[in-house]
Amino acid sequence: MSTFTQHDPSRSIRAPRGTKITAKSWQTEAPLRMLMNNLDPEVAERPEDLVVYGGTGRAARSWEAYDAIVRSLEDLEDDETLLVQSGKPVGIFRTHKWAPRVLLANSNLVGDWATWPEFRRLEAEGLMMYGQMTAGSWIYIGTQGILQGTYETFAAVARKLFGRQDATLAGTLTLTAGCGGMGGAQPLAVTLNGGAVLIVDVDRARLERRASKRYLDVVATDLEDALTQVLAAKEEKRALSVGVVGNAAEIFPELLKRGIPIDIVTDQTSAHDPLSYLPEGVSLDEWDREAKGDPDGFTKKAQVSMARHVEAMVGFQDAGAEVFDYGNSIRDEARQGGYGRAFEFPGFVPAYIRPLFCEGMGPFRWVALSGDPVDIAVTDAALKELFPENDHLHRWLDAAGKLVEFEGLPARICWLGYGDRAKAGVMFNQLVADGKVSAPIVIGRDHLDSGSVASPYRETEGMADGSDAIADWPLLNALLNTSSGATWVSIHHGGGVGIGRSIHAGQVSVADGTPLAAEKLERLLTNDPGMGVIRHVDAGYDRAKEVAGERGVRVPMQE
Repeated sequence: MSTFTQHDPSRSIRAPRGTKITAKSWQTEAPLRMLMNNLDPEVAERPEDLVVYGGTGRAARSWEAYDAIVRSLEDLEDDETLLVQSGKPVGIFRTHKWAPRVLLANSNLVGDWATWPEFRRLEAEGLMMYGQMTAGSWIYIGTQGILQGTYETFAAVARKLFGRQDATLAGTLTLTAGCGGMGGAQPLAVTLNGGAVLIVDVDRARLERRASKRYLDVVATDLEDALTQVLAAKEEKRALSVGVVGNAAEIFPELLKRGIPIDIVTDQTSAHDPLSYLPEGVSLDEWDREAKGDPDGFTKKAQVSMARHVEAMVGFQDAGAEVFDYGNSIRDEARQGGYGRAFEFPGFVPAYIRPLFCEGMGPFRWVALSGDPVDIAVTDAALKELFPENDHLHRWLDAAGKLVEFEGLPARICWLGYGDRAKAGVMFNQLVADGKVSAPIVIGRDHLDSGSVASPYRETEGMADGSDAIADWPLLNALLNTSSGATWVSIHHGGGVGIGRSIHAGQVSVADGTPLAAEKLERLLTNDPGMGVIRHVDAGYDRAKEVAGERGVRVPMQE
């Protein structure tokens, strides 16, 4: 067994601010700062364990590996590439200036071995780590990172419920669970759309953390207090988010039994990993000990509880509520827990998001390496000027500027499509060149994107041609981005849905104000969302074919 240290409460990491760098260029200072930012206590869920979010999603495999990555990045030349295998630096090779400075692969296993027990065995021996999506690729930006996508999803729910483009969730009540690093975006996403929401979590500390960052309005004293508040808000068509401590497997069935008038139901607990889902009958204090002591037995308990949780969600759907899976694989875990109707409600991508994917739309995020919030304000204003007719984007940027509290380095996210991402990236680079922002800007995205993932229970669920599980697409995406000027590129397995259920790729670039960066950004931010367009053209979506024709995306079989 390898010797390594994952738990070290003495370590406290914070990314440097300002324009003084310790690496040899901004192209290597950027991944260094972003790695550190992932482990900032403002950002990470358990930074002392190197865990960023999602239960076990790490930024580095061990503290020894973290230190070696830092040393490597500080010494890396602009024609060298660092290779990182599941959070451990394993090699540095001479490449060229257009090549990525870092290439990362996390938790990838050969098909027959792609199971949680095998992964956990290898992880325990110090051979792998779980990278989640943006934890192990160093582009996590706190809860804001998923907020825009969650906001877009609930906006689509409103349009579906009321049949209008300008519809809001005013007068509706949403029920959900899971208020951690990802799920914590849900309450604010609902209230930004004008609705009331009740969110359940087993850990009061998570609820209080989201309340302290203004993602959650109120932490209720108990369930009765919570219901009183959200039902009044629903009646008054007032936006309000209320958190309550409890187990969703118990509270969801109770609310269904009582006939509480709930309009929308979803969930974002860490159900992708059964050891990160607290089953009924196990206390918060007993959680870690029981999960480590008997992982197989704990998994079965968690799956039984998830079956009750999902059974209640289906019950709400039967009663007329809008119900959807928000991408944590809880339906399949509930199926394994013995519930036969687990897949009777859809995932959020086929239900609401796929038309956006056909246009190459997806998460576009950026970070001010200076640490100065003013730089983000400058970029917000510049984006609004660049896209003057995009009212939806303007509303989002205005709301985010007013309501989103930065965690770690100041950052922003929005959704942009094919063509617009490249325009934005080149414009950001010009802001740096002109000195309108005080330091370079990192530009990346979530792995949850239009052409970067194969995930049959989430992004590629229900593809028109049945190609849900074909993983060639994220691999081609990573290869293309490696060839197109990205500063770092990653290929991961598992992400938010768990081992054996997805392959996904990420890319990050640096706008450092140089002509070379401008050329790279134009190429990369055209090609990356272009993958989303061609992936959906290939699957037979008419809107994707229209976009390819309108915007000049070449698809040989269509020519």
